[in-house]
Amino acid sequence: MRSSPEQLLSGVGTGDEKAFAELYEVLADRVYGLARRVVGDDTDAEDIAQEVFVQLWQTAPRYDPARGSVHSWVMTITHRRAVDKVRAVRTRRSHEAAASSPIDRFEADAWDPVGDHAQIAADAARLRRCILTRLTILQRQAIVLAYYHGHTYAEVARLLDTHPSTIKTRIRDGLRRLRTCLNDNPPAQSRHVVSTRW
Repeated sequence: MRSSPEQLLSGVGTGDEKAFAELYEVLADRVYGLARRVVGDDTDAEDIAQEVFVQLWQTAPRYDPARGSVHSWVMTITHRRAVDKVRAVRTRRSHEAAASSPIDRFEADAWDPVGDHAQIAADAARLRRCILTRLTILQRQAIVLAYYHGHTYAEVARLLDTHPSTIKTRIRDGLRRLRTCLNDNPPAQSRHVVSTRW
């Protein structure tokens, strides 16, 4: 008779490598599948699955059966790691694009202290004016939560008690308004058209 995940994890907590191998066989496909659905990339999903099982090996003695099944516990760990990965990728891409958009340069001020602060300040002022004068309250709140606080559409929808599809529409429309506003009000020293790659 095959051991339950709870019995296997108990064995892992004592350093039983055979129990760990069996637990891996039971949960690996589910861990990878969940990670793949969240991050959308095979390599990243494989990395996350590996990290999850390393964490299980290290933290198995701390598992508390009163807080839920082993399966639920492992899926929670997997989901958290996958979401962290998505946010890390989003932050990296935002930083890489910082030179092409006033919105991104405004964000970049926190991580690039040696940048051109005068330009950043000017872009920030233009951006704030556009946000305050061209966006509805819901558009403003949704964009700030998504782009400056790193929340997903679903998280923004929960925070604003609004349907996710509505949030997506408001963010899309809000960004269009900001792009138009920024293009209509370029920096005084450069009358170029602002990039639309954001």
